[in-house]
Amino acid sequence: MLPTVLLAVFALCAWQVAAHGPLRTFDERLGRAIAGSPFPSPAAEFSADLGNTAVALPVLGVALACTAWRTRGAVRRWWPGPLAAALAMAAVPALVAPLKALLDRPGPPGPLAGETGFFPSGHAATAAVAYGAAAVLLLPLVRARLRGWLIGAVVLLNLAVGVGLVRRAYHWPLDVVGSWCLCGCLLWAVLRVRERSGRRTT
Repeated sequence: MLPTVLLAVFALCAWQVAAHGPLRTFDERLGRAIAGSPFPSPAAEFSADLGNTAVALPVLGVALACTAWRTRGAVRRWWPGPLAAALAMAAVPALVAPLKALLDRPGPPGPLAGETGFFPSGHAATAAVAYGAAAVLLLPLVRARLRGWLIGAVVLLNLAVGVGLVRRAYHWPLDVVGSWCLCGCLLWAVLRVRERSGRRTT
């Protein structure tokens, strides 16, 4: 059910972007307002940089290594979850790059003005999958009372990345929302694989 809803929202966003619909008009008005907000520019730049592969991929790599180290000797089928997370990360450029080229959306006024191919956001997608998949893998390894904090931290981190990207005029808001919807499906698949492998092990 959840992937269906996420894909429907993504399809709506993509359609509005491609058709220059009213949602795109509102999106661009909102993007300009956020870009001109008093939110500190250095903090926004730092938040946007958290979506770089150079930052996000090592975090996922550490989570993959921790999961393998903690479960390899304890359970027989320790690898499906880490493998699913790695494949989800590899799927990000395979999905995002063709969609960017197909929709060819112009960027907001700012440092990247005049360029095209902004929907969906690659940085937002990288952050969502890298940090989200890391949390999915680490949840069974942390104490139950800390799991809510871990999930909350990942949500806030991705919100910060999205706001930073829009505040620095690297993306429109719908570019970020579209990436979240697309990557939510990938994270759902990682979670299901991890849960099924855990049940089989038990």
